[in-house]
Amino acid sequence: MYHGFTTAVNAVIPFLCYLALGYACRQWGAVDIPFLNRLTKLVFAVMFPFMTFNNIYSASADSIPSVKLLLFVAVGILAVEGLGLALIPKVVKENPRRGVIIQALYRSNFVLFGLPLTETIYGPDKTAVAAMLVTVVLTIYNITSVIILELFNEEGGKLKGKTLLVKLVKNPMLQGCFVGLIFFSLGIKLPQCLESPISNFADMTTPLAMFALGGTLQFDRMRRNGKALLATLSAKLVFIPLVLMLAAYGIGLRGIELFLVVAVFGTPVASGSYPMAMNMGGDGELAGQMVFASTVLSVVTMFLWIFLLGVIGWL
Repeated sequence: MYHGFTTAVNAVIPFLCYLALGYACRQWGAVDIPFLNRLTKLVFAVMFPFMTFNNIYSASADSIPSVKLLLFVAVGILAVEGLGLALIPKVVKENPRRGVIIQALYRSNFVLFGLPLTETIYGPDKTAVAAMLVTVVLTIYNITSVIILELFNEEGGKLKGKTLLVKLVKNPMLQGCFVGLIFFSLGIKLPQCLESPISNFADMTTPLAMFALGGTLQFDRMRRNGKALLATLSAKLVFIPLVLMLAAYGIGLRGIELFLVVAVFGTPVASGSYPMAMNMGGDGELAGQMVFASTVLSVVTMFLWIFLLGVIGWL
């Protein structure tokens, strides 16, 4: 359990460093809000396509997760989205906040948190299962996030089929995802001289996104969103993973597959949700606060999940 705790800490601390540097640079006057907003747009339009492409392109086909796990995770994500779509509009008045809250409930930082946790607990030989699961998770996240943010944006949430299709095609994250799926499915391999810069650009994405987010954080304004943060993150980090973990156990998922269910639904809000909300008419301030607060809290919650699964013998 100590290793699980240190891994959770090690997964979170880099994020906090990126956030802290961005915040410090703004306080020192090295950057300002207009620059950080432009940086956020750059990350969304240019860097995220490299990351979504690389995550899928570099996945290993050596160890494919069971069909039961793939279906459960896919249905679970869609079920959480459906529940959010049914309930959130009834309790939240502002459209831009609705989309951000729904996205925070189902969209996790599984790639950057789940993979290292899996390797620590089960060893490097088992990470291929998690890496393959990323392909399914990312595809669903990116497609449905565009739909939800378009449905609940500051323009009133008028969702037209043709307009939605155009925006799906033009969405940078989805473009990287689709190209990655084509390369992965056809087994196309790029030369090393191209793989290396693509991988490096992908690695730059999260630090830049978190730096920009840290620079725009205004802690005094978090109090205004306190109720939304408390309710959303309680559901995100505790109740949703608990319900889905029990459901997964009930259908026979065990060991690493059961842990991956917890990792998909219990890790913090995806860092990509912030620039996506900023660029698609969502409440960017609230989205950034969701990412920040969930990242800090996940040190405790992920340790408790690992500890609980170990104590009851479900790891």
